[in-house]
Amino acid sequence: MSKRNYTHIKELLPTIQTMVAEGMTQREIAEHFDFKDKFVVKEALKHARKNGTTIPKFRTRKPAKTLQEYKYENKRLKMENELLRDFLSLTERM
Repeated sequence: MSKRNYTHIKELLPTIQTMVAEGMTQREIAEHFDFKDKFVVKEALKHARKNGTTIPKFRTRKPAKTLQEYKYENKRLKMENELLRDFLSLTERM
């Protein structure tokens, strides 16, 4: 087994946070710093959020569909099924 490479993540944390803000993935950041895997970056960000050193991660609720949207989707799916049935009957697979 190879010896574990230790890196002071706390020193790199501001740089990692700016890279995340720029849109880089955790895997890309891990490869940039030659970490073993992306979980080093993931755990560092999670630890930083827990301690309140970064902006918390928010998840928003999806907007509810209206009755009209459900009716439109239902109509579209019925038309799609009808087209598929017609296609299968023309190709004699049914």
